Amino acid sequence: MLDRLQADFQRLTDFSSDLAHELRTPISNLLTQTQVVLAAKRDAATYRDCLASNAEEFQRLARMVSDMLFLAKTEGGVSLPHKEQFSAHHETSALLEFYEAVAEEKQIRLGVIGDGIIDGDRLMFHRAVSNLLSNALRYTPETGDVTIHISTSASMTVVEVENTGQEIDPRVLPRLFDRFYRADPSRAHPESDGSGLGLAITRAIVEAHGGRITAISSNGRTRFTMNFPINPPGLE
Repeated sequence: MLDRLQADFQRLTDFSSDLAHELRTPISNLLTQTQVVLAAKRDAATYRDCLASNAEEFQRLARMVSDMLFLAKTEGGVSLPHKEQFSAHHETSALLEFYEAVAEEKQIRLGVIGDGIIDGDRLMFHRAVSNLLSNALRYTPETGDVTIHISTSASMTVVEVENTGQEIDPRVLPRLFDRFYRADPSRAHPESDGSGLGLAITRAIVEAHGGRITAISSNGRTRFTMNFPINPPGLE
């Protein structure tokens, strides 16, 4: 019992530390920008630009807080809100249609192979796959490939999102699912507004379904593998 209490206390401490660290910079930027604009009389256009910039930053902060609350709930062992059976192929195909425009712009080929049944929450499954697809499209070079492989066994449905492109440093792989962790600078995309929570949320969703997620990167391909138990305990 003491070990569990200590582990829970450590998770809470880490959670608070991560959140404080990530909120400090955008709040400081908002404060500095506002103070600069208020320091002297400006024209209406300048005030509008400042407010528009602040609004964008507030939206990013709101998303971050929402994501952190989601992680707090899933890590606390909250049961899935809506449990049902659905086709992994059908749901992932719908998501690929949503990302077609982004893929066409970079001439990236999208595809889904196989099928399997998922026992769980449809919207949470969408979010997990969507996070992986967003990452895959971000790091896949032009004319590359992003493919979803689905397979099934008597007790497990496996959904894999694979993309071609630069490999991830093996030393980075174990930390990819940590909150707010960004991969090595060589793979960083400054234009991305990601908060570093996408993969942490994906892991939390998979684990909430009683499954696990892993990542490998070699031979010019990166693959994220999500294992979803069929009829896992607690989902009946």
